[in-house]
Amino acid sequence: MIKTSGTNRRHRWLDSAVVGADTADELMMGLLTRGPPGPGSTRGAGHHLAYSRAAQLPPTGPSISSKSTVPLACCHAQTQVKANVRDARAVPRTGLRGSRERGAGTCPTGPARSSATLETMAAQVVVITGASGGIGRATARLFAKRGAKVALLARGTVGLEAAAKDVEAAGGTALVIPTDVADYEQVERAAARAEEVLGPIDVWINDAFTSVFAPFTQIEPDEYTRVTQVSYLGFVYGTRAALDRMLPRNRGTIVQVGSALAYRGIPLQTAYCGAKHAIQGFNEALRCELLHDKSGVRVTMVQMPAVNTPQFDWVLSRLPRQAQPVSPIYQPEVAARAVVYAADHPSRREYWVGASTAATLAANAIAPGLLDRNLARTGYKSQQTATPRRRTRPQTCGTPPTVATGMTSVRAATSMTGPISAAHRCGHPTTMACLPPPAPRL
Repeated sequence: MIKTSGTNRRHRWLDSAVVGADTADELMMGLLTRGPPGPGSTRGAGHHLAYSRAAQLPPTGPSISSKSTVPLACCHAQTQVKANVRDARAVPRTGLRGSRERGAGTCPTGPARSSATLETMAAQVVVITGASGGIGRATARLFAKRGAKVALLARGTVGLEAAAKDVEAAGGTALVIPTDVADYEQVERAAARAEEVLGPIDVWINDAFTSVFAPFTQIEPDEYTRVTQVSYLGFVYGTRAALDRMLPRNRGTIVQVGSALAYRGIPLQTAYCGAKHAIQGFNEALRCELLHDKSGVRVTMVQMPAVNTPQFDWVLSRLPRQAQPVSPIYQPEVAARAVVYAADHPSRREYWVGASTAATLAANAIAPGLLDRNLARTGYKSQQTATPRRRTRPQTCGTPPTVATGMTSVRAATSMTGPISAAHRCGHPTTMACLPPPAPRL
């Protein structure tokens, strides 16, 4: 545990949550409720950053003993949480809110938001960009499990149709809208179509991206342009389309799916890191404007660790060996739970998912030069497997997947060198190693 001087009253403005996870179920933030002080409680101890261990999630399903008390690592000492873990449809009984914990959950942009009820969840209209695979598709399934209406946006129609089947099977309503988020007109038409068919948009989640795995000097200018258009301007366009509809109603939530790379750049991913840094600055500036206007619309950002997604199969790569994320590697279902929780509790400016994310960002704030040297030494090798790069990979970063890629990379799950969840087949994240890596990536 790391404690810093200062009183709770003095640090109420610190409204960013940090989740330090040694096990995947500690990231099930959507299942957290406030509870009385228990083992490990730090009430009145000053704001802190704590890493805790919760009960392990069994491989047979997303269920553990109920009401096990664990501390949530966040920037507020009075936050104590009680995980009542049932499944992805579970609902927090109370939000992280209240006058005594303003920094922990009360949003200054509007009235305090209580936890969503089953009725409001079922009536939600959610738009997700990048919904054909990975975190976007896993998030769509979680919203569908509680009966939400989900508009699925991506370029690959095959992946979108597969995602729609997932949503329908989970109990939700799916609307497939093939969209290139790099084109504002397409994004605007998709938003209009979603409201025409499903109703007013309650939640907009920006997750679409593309990238290039290569040293900077091997990336062509048009490839850099494409990555920036999709991975940065796609978020800007989606946010604008959502705000044009939410601001007149003075309600709504926008979630930006970010990465630890929004703060910490790593080699071989200059285009992607630049886009994520841009999103971070854009989101902060927008949040300030909404605060100034006292708007009821909320924006928040979720910074992700390394996640096992299909991007390592379809993103353009010029590396000699197959690309992989830097361990520890999380399953997309874990990341999706964080996104859903952030959508339900958007009062915090951002969420850090995983101990690896928190450790990396903290280390980068304290000793960035040391991380520079460490990544120069380890960053190339840690992002490649021992398997030579396949010749069938896309040759341009503008090529969408032509198959239903799913949420994870099956090939990557069997050949990645870092630790990964053993429950890849059933899709339920189990415990995994969580030592601070050289740098995590989304």
